[in-house]
Amino acid sequence: MPSFNQSIFHPAVFFLTGIPGFETYHAWISIPFCCLYATAISGNSMILFVIITESSLHEPMFYFLSMLSFTDLGLCLSTLVTMVGIFWFNSREISLDACIGQMFFIHGFTFMESSVLLAMAFDRFVAICNPLRYATILTNSRIIKVGLVIVFRGTTALVPLLLLLKHLSFCRSHILHHSYCFHPDVMKLSCTDTKVNSAFGLAIVISTAALDLVLILLSYVLIIHSVLSIASLEERKKALGTCVSHISAVAIFYIPMISLSLVHRFGKHAPPLVHTLIANIYLLIPPVMNPIIYSVKTKQIRKALLKIFLFKQI
Repeated sequence: MPSFNQSIFHPAVFFLTGIPGFETYHAWISIPFCCLYATAISGNSMILFVIITESSLHEPMFYFLSMLSFTDLGLCLSTLVTMVGIFWFNSREISLDACIGQMFFIHGFTFMESSVLLAMAFDRFVAICNPLRYATILTNSRIIKVGLVIVFRGTTALVPLLLLLKHLSFCRSHILHHSYCFHPDVMKLSCTDTKVNSAFGLAIVISTAALDLVLILLSYVLIIHSVLSIASLEERKKALGTCVSHISAVAIFYIPMISLSLVHRFGKHAPPLVHTLIANIYLLIPPVMNPIIYSVKTKQIRKALLKIFLFKQI
């Protein structure tokens, strides 16, 4: 167990936190965490596999779903090493460079997932509000361009943000609140002025995740308006039924993210356990739940998965 005497801190070393107050039980606590990681990795890998191998799923809606599964896999793998290190080997030290590298992937995949959810909302908007032009609007070439924009948008702004962080001085306690590096958490440990970092970070969040959420909500206002104009009640239910999976994915992504942001901004006196639990929910629940939601609610995915499992049994 490392001593946290401030005088021995190296300026480029931080200490990650497992579950505060339950350090002696980390080996046991790692069991449910490992189950969640295994579920997330296997579930999203299976979704990717069926979309790639099943020609019937080579449609815009499922291409966007494969992007969602890819970003969820990226989020899981970005924190897996540090999580295992803490719970199994009590390895809590992480260098500033490694921390910045991990933040690049965590925040990059987070912003990419937000963009994917926006693209999926646009997909549902076109499918319901303009179905006759669906195939001509969402062509394969346009979907590829959307994918490239998502990657570019999710990563480009992070480079200057993390470079700004690298030039800060850290002379306070180097103990982070989470089992992974999170930009606001690291920035709080600096003893130099972080106004530029805070302003730039807020600008990135507003121009990506916040803007995406507003546009997603706007798309559903337009979808609901279009659905209400349908005379048949059955057709209304059918149209809205195609959006259930996406609405669920949006909720389980944005609610934990907003909760974590609020805790970091206003929860200075909140118990460390609250920070840790919300941080783990933010990273693990969406990758775990998205494959389950789409497997249960999407008929084509469910059929493709059953086809694979039944074939294996034969």
